[in-house]
Amino acid sequence: MTTAQIFQIQSTLIVTLMIIGLYFRKDRSKHVKIMGTTIVWDILLVLQIELSRGAIIKASKAVTNEMMLNIHVSIAVSTVLFYFAMIYTGRKLLQGEAKIRHLHKRLGWATFTLRILTYVTSFWAVTQ
Repeated sequence: MTTAQIFQIQSTLIVTLMIIGLYFRKDRSKHVKIMGTTIVWDILLVLQIELSRGAIIKASKAVTNEMMLNIHVSIAVSTVLFYFAMIYTGRKLLQGEAKIRHLHKRLGWATFTLRILTYVTSFWAVTQ
């Protein structure tokens, strides 16, 4: 099994776990644990990819990269940035700041969409 296949399997599991976390969004305890695990695992996956492929150096050559790789990297970086916004707003919610719930929900759906796009584009980017 190649590292690319291992990364794709992990990515599939992360997306599945994220869907499960969304399913349990009304059960705060489960939702927080599942989504926290999802975010940590996904960031660790990014680190694994960097350490095994030198992804940052590859991505920094945006002018010579295939367009799909550039799109994939842009979406993946955006996803990680949105994770930090989710952590911030989620912690505020846990501290009782209910007024931030609407923002957390909107950011959550945007983050989920970005992660799905990262997943889909990864199948093309891995061939680059």
